[in-house]
Amino acid sequence: MKAKPDPQDRRNDHEPSKLLDRRSLLAGTAGLGLGALLGAPPALAQHNHRTLVAEHDFTGTLSDRVYSVNPVHPEMADIAENPANVPPPIDRTEPATIDVELETIEVEAHLAHNSTFRFWTFNGTVPGPFIRARVGDTLNVTLKNHPDSWMMHNVDFHAATGPGGGAEATSAAPGEEKSFSFKALNPGIYVYHCAVPPVALHIANGMYGLILIEPEGGLPPVDKEFYVMQGEIYTNEPFGTSGLLTESYEKLLNERPEYFVLNGHVGALTDHYPLRANVGETVRIYYGVGGPNYASNFHVIGEIFDKVYQFGSFVSPPLESVQTVLVPAGGAVAVEFKCEVPGRYVLVDHALSRVERGLAGYLLVEGDAAPDIFDAPEEESE
Repeated sequence: MKAKPDPQDRRNDHEPSKLLDRRSLLAGTAGLGLGALLGAPPALAQHNHRTLVAEHDFTGTLSDRVYSVNPVHPEMADIAENPANVPPPIDRTEPATIDVELETIEVEAHLAHNSTFRFWTFNGTVPGPFIRARVGDTLNVTLKNHPDSWMMHNVDFHAATGPGGGAEATSAAPGEEKSFSFKALNPGIYVYHCAVPPVALHIANGMYGLILIEPEGGLPPVDKEFYVMQGEIYTNEPFGTSGLLTESYEKLLNERPEYFVLNGHVGALTDHYPLRANVGETVRIYYGVGGPNYASNFHVIGEIFDKVYQFGSFVSPPLESVQTVLVPAGGAVAVEFKCEVPGRYVLVDHALSRVERGLAGYLLVEGDAAPDIFDAPEEESE
């Protein structure tokens, strides 16, 4: 897996849409026109990131703010990872050797409306790249710490069996390169993260990702796969402050985050990269929690998970017909469901105060209405 280009070079060249109000957000999803939900075009090609932020401070709750499609602010880099950046399923039947290349990059980038933050990343995005392998594969991991970094970094794979998950072997100062290899012994969906002390600070600043180890025979086929991770950001400045924000070690130790986010920053999966599917398609979401401290109560408003691979296990039978699933910090889950009604579905942590601090995403489903499943009267226009 190759390192991505410098996030500072990614710019947006599309115009935003009109604002979405809180009432339309939490109302029933059927019958909503996608043009009114999100006027921006579909996500750009893989690794091409958009930068959308607000031009002024807001006064309402974040339930209002986070669901706005904001004006362009091109001088801010964007570290959000596109949730559609999932490698295709593995079709081979024998183990192989896979080269995994990670570069740790520290970059000042968009956090929320008029604020930025110095994120610490794998390959320039939060979360880092989705890595896909098969049980029995050998992974040769190379970690490069960018020369412009301020900190030492490394990587700990929860999928690895060995000291530190590779952290000790890959600890690299700025400009250094380290490597190790491991054999994938257990199928599942696993977190990886930086483990340089203080470990929690490196994770909170953006250094986490997911690795999928497919079982022999692979996973059941689905139409769409998505990659979503939840994180916390601890800033010295109060929530909603404009300008460059700085990390707070004191708040980190006291577990008092100012922001809860999906895929890196406020609005990443609403304004920038909403998940997209069509009626009749089956969807699988790989959902991880970088944390470093809070578990998630993952829920999709208006959907029921047909299957849940609890704790990311593909060995145990999946649970069926689940409303909300608990995902621990440093853990992951895979959920599957069929899209049967068009509209906008909101991804949340059902500890819903976290919506007010930035955590929400969209799944936009297009297709024919299904009044036999869900039918809501439309409001008459004046």
